[in-house]
Amino acid sequence: MGWRNVIITQHSKLSYSSNMMVVQTRDGINQIPVSDINLLLVLTTQAVITSSLIAELAKKQTKVIFVDEKQEPICETENYYSTNCHTEKLLKQFSWKKERKEILWTKIVAAKIQNQINVLRLYGLPTDEIENDFLELEYNDESNREATTARKYFAELFGKEFKRREGSDAVNAALNYGYSILLSAVNRKITMDGNRTYMGIHHSSENNPFNLGSDLMEPFRPFVDYWIYDHKDIKEFTPDIKYGLVELLSLKVIYNGDRMILGNAINQYVHDCLRYLDGYLFEIDIELGVDNEVPNDAINDNV
Repeated sequence: MGWRNVIITQHSKLSYSSNMMVVQTRDGINQIPVSDINLLLVLTTQAVITSSLIAELAKKQTKVIFVDEKQEPICETENYYSTNCHTEKLLKQFSWKKERKEILWTKIVAAKIQNQINVLRLYGLPTDEIENDFLELEYNDESNREATTARKYFAELFGKEFKRREGSDAVNAALNYGYSILLSAVNRKITMDGNRTYMGIHHSSENNPFNLGSDLMEPFRPFVDYWIYDHKDIKEFTPDIKYGLVELLSLKVIYNGDRMILGNAINQYVHDCLRYLDGYLFEIDIELGVDNEVPNDAINDNV
């Protein structure tokens, strides 16, 4: 599994040669081992990528994200088949027990709300209302505490006047961008483990090909919020903000008592969730926290 997050920002040609991704730009030629690449973000519409490179990246389960003319993520690569995908695996997913799905969703919502509380505490913001909602959480979140809490949480984090809207301002644009990076990372691990992303445990929209990813990513959203609060005075959604949100995958976090980077925590968490749904784990714990570090501008690779 790769470890580098690579961002392409300028007119360039991306090709494949001898196990290397070759990036040709006006400044010269860069080569990166394909096996090292975890995520390739093509942050420009002025890049050309060869089919041979796409094929090799797919073999390594590397996620490739493309943007539109506004530099907003518009599509990503999705392999036809995982090396772990077979009939038995699909049958297990189709037959996941309702009780296990509901228990897992309850724990996912609990972990998300607890992480929201942690973010507010780290920045010295009030948590009383959120903590009360947490105490009222019911089995399978029947009272929809997840949505109720989110409204109160964003009001505490970004101000009473803040409204979550689709790219209506720089903060909303940054939130949406960060969440899309998280979703891609979660989807990547789901497919690597041989499961289908459209079969969710809570989300069930026929128009959402990533229902399962949308479910499982929820506890990780506050990490994006945590980073953006530190940059909440941004007036424009600049390339530096985008780079920082990609590098968020390298944020040091704590997952079930173990310190690791966020990208690895996502992989372990998704794997644990899928094993629980498959019946291989009797119980599942979801304890997340930040390791008191906010990455600002360092990225693995920026071409």
